[in-house]
Amino acid sequence: MLERQEKIAIVTLVCVVGIVLATHLLFDAVGRTMVAAPYSEEVPDGALTLLEGKVDEVRRTSTGGHLVLTVNGTSVFLPQDVARTLDIGEGENVTLYGIAQTYRGKREVVVSSAADVRVFK
Repeated sequence: MLERQEKIAIVTLVCVVGIVLATHLLFDAVGRTMVAAPYSEEVPDGALTLLEGKVDEVRRTSTGGHLVLTVNGTSVFLPQDVARTLDIGEGENVTLYGIAQTYRGKREVVVSSAADVRVFK
């Protein structure tokens, strides 16, 4: 049988876990829009960015099955696990979240999840 203090500790722990879980779900639903900076060349590497616009080009990499999009003149890298779940074509409008980085001297946005891409046909 648990002592009174042990019961209080368990209830407190369950409440803390519930609060953390609720905060995580809330942030996952609306948090990106609050912390993502609109993409520009001045956004530092590693920053979460929001990029919206028209897909000018879609091409597959020669190895790995990755996709590289050009959205409003900005290169967007979609790893294979993200690319295989999306159907994106030239001329479509997209809204995406990704991490800004410099790859081989060129700026790009790297998307880490298919949930971070919305396609408007």
